[in-house]
Amino acid sequence: MSERDAVLFAHSAFYLAFSARDHKAMGDVWTSDRPVSCIHPGWAALYGREAVLKSWKSILSNPKAPKVKVHNERLDILGDAAIVTCVEELNGQQFLAATNLFIRAGSAWKLVHHQAGPANVDPQSLEPAEDDRSRGPIN
Repeated sequence: MSERDAVLFAHSAFYLAFSARDHKAMGDVWTSDRPVSCIHPGWAALYGREAVLKSWKSILSNPKAPKVKVHNERLDILGDAAIVTCVEELNGQQFLAATNLFIRAGSAWKLVHHQAGPANVDPQSLEPAEDDRSRGPIN
């Protein structure tokens, strides 16, 4: 598997855990041996694995948690770090700009930071998720 594919696999695993509301899978995506942080829309920054995973458990256990689709993924690999930016579509109505920062952990890539916030997006400009296209603008 190429580095590009490995990062995108980790990125997809994050959104799969989110969509499936799978707290255990969400925990598997985040690194366990480095500092982590997360900024949910409208929340203060969270630091540390315990605080970050507690927030995700709260979100994922909420039956009203939104369904998420990912669009316009852009990937940059910087040695042992990778940044993926994308647009999150929530319930087909709200759009968030998101940044996910991964680090190489052995042969895998693990999430160390997630941030999402409101974005003014023209739905017609959205590209399909990476899984829906053979090659896209991912660098």
